Amino acid sequence: MIKDVIEDIGNFIFVEDKVEKSDAIMVVGGSHPELGEKAAELWKQQYAPVILISGGVSIKTGKFPGPKSKAEIYNKPYETEYDFFTDVLLKNGVPSTAIFGENRSSYTKENALFARKVAEENKLYIHKAILICKAFHARRSLMFYQMAFPDAIFLVSSVPGFGITKDNWYKSDYGIQRVMGELSRCGNQFTDDFINSKALFEC
Repeated sequence: MIKDVIEDIGNFIFVEDKVEKSDAIMVVGGSHPELGEKAAELWKQQYAPVILISGGVSIKTGKFPGPKSKAEIYNKPYETEYDFFTDVLLKNGVPSTAIFGENRSSYTKENALFARKVAEENKLYIHKAILICKAFHARRSLMFYQMAFPDAIFLVSSVPGFGITKDNWYKSDYGIQRVMGELSRCGNQFTDDFINSKALFEC
């Protein structure tokens, strides 16, 4: 019984798809350079022509906390997640002409909604996109990006943030805390606004 519950939670939270040729690669806000590195890798493999970054500062602290890893490589005084990921992409061979994004969002829902505005302002027609996020953040990221881009297909390609994966999340108190927190947020944020979100873009 417990094994089945663990498996069900893991299957729901940890979304992972096989990537395909897409119109854009989108990076959800954060401070793990591995997200930007994966986006750069997929761009160099020609999975999409552009990368769209989202991320301002933390809603909790009001600032960018600094890289969670590889600070010896990504060592500039970044003001926002957008600045940070831009540097990661440039250092990994992505030209500035392929990078779009915004530096105002502070949480996942804003990441998605502001990404939609950037796409519209730059006439980026997105019918299919690869979504780069932390593995335990995949379901909630997908929820909000689908809300913001209701007519697009998203393919999730994740990285194991904080070392938390589908196979090990239940083996540590920290992994349980993060995953159950995500499960709770998915429920709390599944509101009428989310269900009826397509109306946001029809007015």
